[in-house]
Amino acid sequence: MENFETLAIRTQTKRSQFNEHSTPLHLTSSYVFDDAEQMRGMFSDEVEGNIYSRFSNPNTTELIDKMCLLEGAEAGWATATGMAAVFTTFAALLQSGDHVLACRSVFGSTHSVLTKLLPKWGISHSYVDLNETEKWEEAILPNTKIIYIETPTNPAVDIIDLEWLGKLAKKHNVFFVVDNCFATPYNQQPIKFGADIVIHSATKYLDGQGRVLGGIIVGKKELISEVKLFARHSGPALSPFNAWVISKSIETLALRMDRHAESAFKLAQWLEQHSEVELVKYPFLPSHPQHEIAKRQMKSGGGIVTFIIKGGLEKGRAFLDQLQLISMTANLGDSRTIATHPASTTHSKLTEEDRLETGILPGLIRISVGLEHVDDIIKDIEQAIG
Repeated sequence: MENFETLAIRTQTKRSQFNEHSTPLHLTSSYVFDDAEQMRGMFSDEVEGNIYSRFSNPNTTELIDKMCLLEGAEAGWATATGMAAVFTTFAALLQSGDHVLACRSVFGSTHSVLTKLLPKWGISHSYVDLNETEKWEEAILPNTKIIYIETPTNPAVDIIDLEWLGKLAKKHNVFFVVDNCFATPYNQQPIKFGADIVIHSATKYLDGQGRVLGGIIVGKKELISEVKLFARHSGPALSPFNAWVISKSIETLALRMDRHAESAFKLAQWLEQHSEVELVKYPFLPSHPQHEIAKRQMKSGGGIVTFIIKGGLEKGRAFLDQLQLISMTANLGDSRTIATHPASTTHSKLTEEDRLETGILPGLIRISVGLEHVDDIIKDIEQAIG
C-alpha cells in the first residue's frame, strides 16, 4: 500500500477470532498473561505486548501506526489532548537550562506553556517573527534544544518554509518540532522537509466532527523513546474509545480535506471582493505573502480562512452575534463551519502588543470552513457582515 487514502483505510489491528471487518473497541484497563515468564518478559521490555492501557491498547496502537505511515514517521505516541502532546514533547526532550526557539505566532495555550510553565523548570524561550528569516539563525543560542513552529500558524494562517528551517535546525544540531494540526498529514508531511517530531491535536481535523479529544506525537524512534518514557509514567494517555473514533475518522480525512479546502478557497475569493473586508489570508490565494512557499509544501490551502473586518474589535464581536448558521465554539476542523474572534477569545490573554506582533488585529475573524454547501456558508457571512 502506498497511496494516502488506502493507508488511512486499510491500516488496522489484526482481526480477532471473530473475523470482524471493522476494528472493535478494546475497552479494558489491563491485560492477562499466559504465564509468569511472559509477564516478566513484557515488564522487562524483552517481549512486546499489552500490559496496561496507560501504556498501550490495540485501539491506540492502530491509531499510532496509521499516523506514522501517513506522516512518514518511525514511531509515535498518542495523548489525551493536543496540548498534552505539546507539553509531553517539551517535557520529554528538555531539561533545566535548555532553550526553545519558536515562531512568534503559536496557539494561545502553547504560548502559556512556553511563558508560564517551562520557566518553572529553568527552561527559556525566544520568539522570532516568521518573516524575518535572517534573525532565526541569530536567535539560536548555545543551549537551544528545540526549534518549534506551527505552519500554517494559528490563527493568522501564515506559512513557514519547512525545508529552509529543517536545514537550519540540522546545521545547528537542534530538534525541529512542527505542529501540523492545521494542514494534517494529507496536506503536508513536515518530516519530508527535515522535521524530527510532528504534533497534532487529533481533536481537530483528524476526528473531524467535534466529538472527542486527542493528541498525536510522531517522529524519530530515538526521540519518541524519550516521549514514551515520560508519558508512561506521567499518564497523559489517550482513551481507547477516543483512539477508535479518531482512527475511524481518518479513513475519510482525504475526502474531507479536499472539500474543506475547495470551500475555503471559494470563500476566501469571495471575501477579497467584499467592501467591508480589509484583508483576507488564505495560503493558496495569490495575495497571501507566503503563497509560493505554501504551494511548494502543501497539497492544498486547507480549511482555515482569516479576514479582517472593518470596524475593529466591536465590529468583530458584532459579526459573531449576527451569525445564524455558523457556530461560535472553541474548536476548528469540524464538519460544521466555525467562526471565532481570536482577540477576544483564544488569544485574549496575550497582551495587545503580543497580539499585534502575531498578526491578531482587533477585527480579525477566523473561519474554520466546514462541509456544508459553500453557498450557504457565504450567505451567512454576507448577512452577518451587513
